[in-house]
Amino acid sequence: MMLIAAGWISFLLLAGGLALDHTVTGIVTRNFDDQLGYMLTGMVGSAEIGPDGEVFFIRPLGDQRFLEPNSGLYYQIRAKGHEDWPSRSLWDRSLNVPPDHFDAETHVYDSFQFEGEPLRVMERSIILPGSDTRWMFTVAASRKDLNDQIKMIRSILVYSFVALGFGLMLMAAMQTWYGLFPLRHVRRAIQKLRTTGTSRVNDPLPREVEPLVNELNALLAHTERQAEEARTHAGNLAHALKTPLTVVMNAATAQAPDLADTVIREAAVMRRQVDHHLARARAVGRRAVGQSRADVWPSLEAVLRAVERLYDQARFDLDGNREVAVAMEKQDLEEMLGNLIENAAKYGGGSVFVTVDAAKNERFCEIWIEDDGMGIPEAERTRIFDRGARLDTGKPGTGLGLAIVRDVVEIYGGTVELDESEDLGGLLVKLKLPRIFA
Repeated sequence: MMLIAAGWISFLLLAGGLALDHTVTGIVTRNFDDQLGYMLTGMVGSAEIGPDGEVFFIRPLGDQRFLEPNSGLYYQIRAKGHEDWPSRSLWDRSLNVPPDHFDAETHVYDSFQFEGEPLRVMERSIILPGSDTRWMFTVAASRKDLNDQIKMIRSILVYSFVALGFGLMLMAAMQTWYGLFPLRHVRRAIQKLRTTGTSRVNDPLPREVEPLVNELNALLAHTERQAEEARTHAGNLAHALKTPLTVVMNAATAQAPDLADTVIREAAVMRRQVDHHLARARAVGRRAVGQSRADVWPSLEAVLRAVERLYDQARFDLDGNREVAVAMEKQDLEEMLGNLIENAAKYGGGSVFVTVDAAKNERFCEIWIEDDGMGIPEAERTRIFDRGARLDTGKPGTGLGLAIVRDVVEIYGGTVELDESEDLGGLLVKLKLPRIFA
């Protein structure tokens, strides 16, 4: 920030200094030229043609420097076919002006014809009354005084702008240091987090960094929740695998005759548990990556095509909002919908009705899945979400489908509820997922 400020200050001061130098130098030079113009006008006003056809002054010029040799102020009148009439200050020199040169308007330029003495020259061609000759009136002055004034002005500008630039850079540095000073408090607060083991920044901090501290505390809370989820997930998996492993170990130790059947049975149990926890872990990992998006209608159509091949006798109806999208991964959405729709086809009476965005909620998209089966008693609707819980043991299943649905929905900030379908008379599953707006 200080380097950028220093760069901009230097650039702007340089541009401003050059512009000011050009302006002031132009003003001083114009004033100098105005003085030469007064002298040239005085020369023209005092000049007349004598009886011999030569020009002369009817009155002396006011500036005595014209009479002092090498004084730095000179004039010269020249015409073709006539002798030059120089000022006494030129002494044995003359101004190099072509005799046939004609300037109807006043012409000003710099000349370096005298060694070591740059000149500012003003000339104009005049035809005097009583003569057809074009006389070139020329007045020249040494640029020494003009250059000295310009040099003095530029010195003042340089010193002033250097001091101004240094002061501005110093103020920018102090402003940067003072403006970023609250971040030092944040650094110390974070260091205190690391050294003391606290989980939040609770120290009073400047108002300027409060949004940053709030976001930091939110990040710490999010990380803490993820760590707690990981610990819970690991504990649940360990607990789920502990019983099957104990059964296998006991059967192996006792050299039970049905050891092979026991291993196969318990291995299947462990595999189901591992699949369940892997599904949950994948959902947590995908949620942590960032904002996800899934279009509900295409996912539902894909799931229905798959389920229809398994239950070709069932009738499936799909209705609702075709444009809605939810904040979750497409794979997780299809896995949840697949579990719920397959359950509806398996345990229902043959009709499954799916409605998208049924409740018209502004924040959530509600997907209702209804069937015409026996439904689930209200007293059992909470227990059915437990891992391994099954009400109908006569049909194949693991009892993990609804548990996976509940866990994945909660990971993404949604809910799942069971109710009774008013239209079909069976089970109604209300899946509420966070909505995404285009």
